[in-house]
Amino acid sequence: MKKLITLFLMLLLLSPFAAAQCPTAGHTVVLKAPAVSKTSTGELIGVATDFVITVAPGSGHVYVETWPLAEVDMQASARLAAEVAGKVLGVDMSKYDVFIQIKADSPIIGGPSAGGTMTVGIIAALKGWKINPDVMMTGMINPDGTIGPVGGILEKASAAHSVGAKLFLIPEGQRIQMVQQTQKKEIGGIIQITTTSKRVDVAQYAKERWGLEVKEIGDIYDAVFYFTGHRIKRPQVPENIKIDTSFLKEDAEKDYKNTTAYYEKVEKELKDSSVSYDTYTTLQAALNDAKSILNESKTSLDQGMYYTTLSKDFQARIAIRHVQWLLSVNQGGNLEKLLNQVDSEIKTDEAFISNLTIKGTTMLQAIAAAEERIEEAKSLLKDARKYYYQNDYWDAVSNAAFAYERAKTAVFWAKLGERYAVGSEISREVIKDTAREYIDNTKLVVTYIESMFGNILGNDLLNKLDNAEQYYEDGKYSAALFTAMEARIRSEVILDTIGIDNRTILQDKLQRMKDSAKVAIAMAQAQGVYPVLAIAYYEFAESYEKKGDLQDLETAMIFYQYARETATMFLTKVNKPIIENITSSVPQITIPQDKNSTTSSAKTTNITTTSTTSKQSSSICGPALIVALAIIPLLFRRR
Repeated sequence: MKKLITLFLMLLLLSPFAAAQCPTAGHTVVLKAPAVSKTSTGELIGVATDFVITVAPGSGHVYVETWPLAEVDMQASARLAAEVAGKVLGVDMSKYDVFIQIKADSPIIGGPSAGGTMTVGIIAALKGWKINPDVMMTGMINPDGTIGPVGGILEKASAAHSVGAKLFLIPEGQRIQMVQQTQKKEIGGIIQITTTSKRVDVAQYAKERWGLEVKEIGDIYDAVFYFTGHRIKRPQVPENIKIDTSFLKEDAEKDYKNTTAYYEKVEKELKDSSVSYDTYTTLQAALNDAKSILNESKTSLDQGMYYTTLSKDFQARIAIRHVQWLLSVNQGGNLEKLLNQVDSEIKTDEAFISNLTIKGTTMLQAIAAAEERIEEAKSLLKDARKYYYQNDYWDAVSNAAFAYERAKTAVFWAKLGERYAVGSEISREVIKDTAREYIDNTKLVVTYIESMFGNILGNDLLNKLDNAEQYYEDGKYSAALFTAMEARIRSEVILDTIGIDNRTILQDKLQRMKDSAKVAIAMAQAQGVYPVLAIAYYEFAESYEKKGDLQDLETAMIFYQYARETATMFLTKVNKPIIENITSSVPQITIPQDKNSTTSSAKTTNITTTSTTSKQSSSICGPALIVALAIIPLLFRRR
């Protein structure tokens, strides 16, 4: 027993909780944030929560205490909030500890919806700024500082009103909410239940009912302004930025020519074959589909959309190769031998990519994309073998063809990265850390959406998240990163478009995402990075935007979000921001002045911003120690 106690104490002393410094100097701010709670009948209601945020000199730890416990863990969101706050202010957060206490009157569905509020609080605490108690907000915080969509906007507006807020900030594009209304009618003893969807303008509704001002915001810079009166200038974007994929022109022209020649070759092979009528017509239909895709590729090439051309060629080649390999198998070829050849090709391509030395952020982004594609190719080949053992030759060959072509695109991206390699060598461990952050944040978003709306995401996205975790455990960090990013972005787009079938609203949302992607690409270029992957995604999104169907618009949103995320991925350079004190242009709300300002606000005396005292230190460190004592026994249960 004594040995067990001794081991327990050693673990406690060596744990990060013991290493963290309790706040003996720093600042504390108090904010209120709206949340939702689920009643015993499953109804969502709005509740107000108190956030007490302290930032003090330390060693980069983030501690979160919630009471009562939130239904969705907030730790990942708090870590991201601290990271974004550091980027916005140009502050090294490894030199600070962040303590966040969250209290509500009932269990809440927490998680990412308070990310924006926590980021504002951390920024204010770092700068010693006052917080206006008349302002509340809801919204996720994204890695680039944009505010992401959340659920329960109407319920949260009610919570903001209940505690006297005058200005309620919501994510850009969420002013219009779709509400399900259920009506019961009794006709001749039969109860008829009808459910209809209704569009609600949250700003208009809140103004008419409570006099509450609702304003959409796009990023953390706007949020900080409305809460503190300080305007942190956004990073400057070059005025004449041009986003095009002309760097891929030669590749696209060559690829289209080769794919067209490949189509003609396989078409001749099919005509000269001795396959039956049924097989011939089936394979000819597949080639016709490939030809149709090639026609789209030629249109894209003529329009100067070179990445879209490459993508269309890729789609066409999968179909063409499928036909060619089925002909081979049908005429006595050995399918198992074919699968082994594909396996060998993938391993060769993987070895080539793995042995490359990464130089510069542009190459790092390209290599990460290449490694993710290799893992996808391996997964497709695994499915091909499964179909082969089930004697399903059609799907076996289809997946094998897809796997082969996917591996070749991985090599393309790797070589493209080499083409833009510049700067010092970068370790692949950088990808590992970023992947872990993306997986944790994706889990948070997915759990939050399920808590709010049930299983609206479907098994496909949930499987992607599981795959990301498995990739990470296997040391495939690039695949983990991109798979988690895809799952999170698709989840957020679903959340942002639930129940909306109005083209104008979707186009407005898409335009905001497009502008955000363009800004992110410009920011990367301003730091000397040429984000080839982001530019490619941006163009691909434009190709879907041009189609105009509702589903195409949602696909375009996804790729614009991909462009935004990948543009700033792995950027480490942070410039010191320019900060202004502004007292005007704030709608119907009095913004408090900084303590050095010559004028003062009538509400300044009601705002809590204090230097952290020893008494505060003990009250905040106590919960952290309790958490440590609760977690350490779990270590004995883990292998």
